[in-house]
Amino acid sequence: LMDAAARADRTGMFNCPHTGVALAALIKLRERQVIGPDDCTVVISTAHGLKFTQSKTAYHSSEIEGITSHFANPPVKVADKLGSVMDAIKD
Repeated sequence: LMDAAARADRTGMFNCPHTGVALAALIKLRERQVIGPDDCTVVISTAHGLKFTQSKTAYHSSEIEGITSHFANPPVKVADKLGSVMDAIKD
């Protein structure tokens, strides 16, 4: 479920783990062809990822035991200065 949420995050969303469960189910149903390539589907997100920053940071830092973070986007630590943030964005 964390991989599914992280995969969706790559599109600009910031999903909660609960939405990750629904997205993981959607992916499995597509793989099994229960949902066809031309079928229209909707996944309702009931919360925002900001409510779950600890689990999302742990996933992207590859700190969750027993989980391989396939879609990790590792956090970058920067000083709390605008110039430092701008430099990190440029890299």
